[in-house]
Amino acid sequence: MEAIQKKSATEFNAYIETKKQDIVGYHLKYNPFYKSFTKNTNPLDWNTVPVMSKKDLQQPLETLLSDGFSTKNIYIDKTSGASGQPFIFSKDKFAHALTWSIIMDRFSWFDLNFNTTKQARFYGIPLDKKGYYTEKLKDFISNRYRFNVFDLSDTALENWLVDFKKKPFVYMNGYTSPIVQFAKYLDRKNIILKAICPTLKACVVTSEMLFEDDKQLMETQFGIPVINEYGASELDLIAFENMNGEWVVNSETLFVEVLDENNNALPYGSEGRLVITSLYNKAQPFIRYDIGDMGMLSKKSTLKKPILEKLVGRTNDMAVLPSGKKAAGLTFYYITKSIIEDGGHVKAFIIEQLKPDTFKVYYVSDIDISQNKMAMIKNEMENYLEHGLTILFERQTALKRSKSGKLKQFSSLIHPNK
Repeated sequence: MEAIQKKSATEFNAYIETKKQDIVGYHLKYNPFYKSFTKNTNPLDWNTVPVMSKKDLQQPLETLLSDGFSTKNIYIDKTSGASGQPFIFSKDKFAHALTWSIIMDRFSWFDLNFNTTKQARFYGIPLDKKGYYTEKLKDFISNRYRFNVFDLSDTALENWLVDFKKKPFVYMNGYTSPIVQFAKYLDRKNIILKAICPTLKACVVTSEMLFEDDKQLMETQFGIPVINEYGASELDLIAFENMNGEWVVNSETLFVEVLDENNNALPYGSEGRLVITSLYNKAQPFIRYDIGDMGMLSKKSTLKKPILEKLVGRTNDMAVLPSGKKAAGLTFYYITKSIIEDGGHVKAFIIEQLKPDTFKVYYVSDIDISQNKMAMIKNEMENYLEHGLTILFERQTALKRSKSGKLKQFSSLIHPNK
């Protein structure tokens, strides 16, 4: 990794081109699945390299492996399924080692040792016996203490606070939504976390969208910088926020492109589909892999230092309206968020599209949302999108989370082709 980082801009450009050609050439030669998947692919002409999706990889792992690799000499894991398309994937051990070197490198930007620094961990945990105790053992070895993200009641959050008073945590790490809920709880109690846990230095959030107002609230209530991470288990750490607030893309082990609907590469500053190539994974191909997210690389980007300016959300979280107009699902979430959280009673909410003209807001709150606020949300959505929408509201005691503990802020129950 250090050898890659030391390359000059000119050397780095040549390095990327060579690694792209090498990984395509390798899988064309040694991977039967990739040979059958590709048609007329020339490693020297990137435009002939096909885009692959999660659907292409949802098959028995053995059929995806390159010659010389078996389940005995690779790293195997499963995606969380937050996209609705979980699958088992593999990495060769060198590629897996590089993944960890990148993670450790990025955390070191903030003087954090990922392996030894005391971590307050906000992730889900497998409920089967083997998975549960495996994670507990990893937590023990890695000096991390895991909080239960499935219970976000005030009683649970009060217990979290007790843990922060007792334990010398140096940083927080985990899913965005439970950490936001903790910040809101501290806000209601008028508590600054660093005041009761002075060892705390940083908070790293991942896996879910981080909105700017939530980030500001967290930094205020925690008294520490909040760092935005973006990654995918099947690939690598994709982007990590630096000290200057730039979301720096991992260019050492990945090649990240932004493509339009016709798979044409878009220039820096244009919004499109994020398509990523893993430059080192020889066990199975992740070449021009459509991760299912929409985003934009900054105009300030270079090949050596690409900067992720915007992460819009998942491509399968698009809302298709009665007129045929499409809108990013997080648009609904963001419009609603600006109104619904204004009184401080609503602790969390998600939105589902039930029909082209019907959306339902599930929320957790001490009291029912007022008719006035409901009307404001409906008017705001119609002003921004189109008229004739039906917005339903349902108060709940807790929100649905995936098995991994992630909270999906917007989801459409409509098949996009219907």
